Amino acid sequence: MLELLAENQAIRLTMLAVIFMAVVAGSFIAVNIAVARRAARQRLVGDSGPFGEGQAVRTGSLRTAAAESGWAKLVERIEKSGLSLADTRDASLRQRLAAAGYRSPQAPRIYTLVRLMMVVGLPALWLAYLWVTGSRPGLFSLYLQAMVAAVAGLYLPALFVRAKADRRQQEIINGFPDALDLMLVCVEAGLGLEAAFARVGQEIATTHPLIAEQLGTVVLELRAGRSREDALRRMADRAEADEIRAFATLLIQSSKLGSSIAQTLRIYASEMRDKRQLRAEEKAHRLPVLLSVPLVACMLPVMIGVLMLPAAIRVIREMLPAMGGS
Repeated sequence: MLELLAENQAIRLTMLAVIFMAVVAGSFIAVNIAVARRAARQRLVGDSGPFGEGQAVRTGSLRTAAAESGWAKLVERIEKSGLSLADTRDASLRQRLAAAGYRSPQAPRIYTLVRLMMVVGLPALWLAYLWVTGSRPGLFSLYLQAMVAAVAGLYLPALFVRAKADRRQQEIINGFPDALDLMLVCVEAGLGLEAAFARVGQEIATTHPLIAEQLGTVVLELRAGRSREDALRRMADRAEADEIRAFATLLIQSSKLGSSIAQTLRIYASEMRDKRQLRAEEKAHRLPVLLSVPLVACMLPVMIGVLMLPAAIRVIREMLPAMGGS
């Protein structure tokens, strides 16, 4: 049996894949058991009040269509089978996913499922690639390659979510001064803040859909009974942009102090336009520095070759006869 394992590379690869998947599955089950016990303890502590004050009330009035997607149904089937996909950092994870545009109630569980599939799938694909190409690396080298693929599968979803959140954040920041100008016009025309948000969201739905989405969510939350301060702070948390957070703080302070919202919007719109201009100038000033790198990398070898080639040819012409004569 041992001789067969030593001679047959395919059997060794198969056994290594089975062992790796068994380790991953065992770790996942252990983590799920720990999470379930912790959640049970939290429920016991939360329900210990006289009327169950610790139990949070969660509403689903703003659910998106992604909750009915195939991923959500797959997550429900997996959790019905007894495996929990809940993350211990559910609040922070939900905030990161919301910043990337994934606001479904099932988004954290779908994210955990995708990471698990990537952790198991990438090493399996790499082993299949080695199988097809006929490569025969050593056992230790194969284990290291599988571990690298598993680590890549663990962090690739996080990098994707972070990149998408940064891209959305930049789009919101670039288009927010235009939305502030329209909001200022609406407020000066006599509309309230909620009506101004709704009107501006309708007007910029095609040019700046992300800002329209943020404003529409604030309008829905206000109509659902949420306080203005809470709705504005939630908008700032979803956008994860300092400019939006400062805008929400200004509106909250203006509402509390009774100052003019129109004047606040006018000043802040001017500041955001100045910041956008400064960012554009900064990018323009960085271009010469960035262009100098490829220019030096491409032109310097050519210039050195042009300068050194005649001397090299002369040296070769003088040395060849001497070498031949000797």
